[in-house]
Amino acid sequence: MKKRITLIGSKIAKTGNEFVYYGLLKECESCRFKKICHDGLVVGKRYKIVSVRSANHPCKIHEGGVKVVEIEPVNNIVILMESKKALEGLTISHRDIQCNNILCENYILCHPEGIYNKYKILKVFDEKIKCPKGYSLKKVMVSPIDDGNHEE
Repeated sequence: MKKRITLIGSKIAKTGNEFVYYGLLKECESCRFKKICHDGLVVGKRYKIVSVRSANHPCKIHEGGVKVVEIEPVNNIVILMESKKALEGLTISHRDIQCNNILCENYILCHPEGIYNKYKILKVFDEKIKCPKGYSLKKVMVSPIDDGNHEE
């Protein structure tokens, strides 16, 4: 999928922001903008805003309305994974780090959104990762592999 047009909440419609599409809400069913907002987006996929238009439109979900944005799928995502599995070029099934410390600075990288079942490791960073639980972790850049096992 290449760049496409959609609508997103005005408060978060900023070039460079990323979001994960979670699907159609009940309130969207009768909206005249439903097709623009939802058609062509894949549930669970991460997208990046590449441009924002100035017009604002009303929305039942987003306080302050929505803006027209141009988006593209995010193909490179930075995450943390177990050091022993962090090998460039490896294709691996994704598993979140088993940790429930939501206050940890690494939590979002250990529990990334927008990744399907598998990904390819594109790069392993040398950065030292401090884990409060003592896990040996590496920061890696991955490219999700769409195996078709998710909602459309």
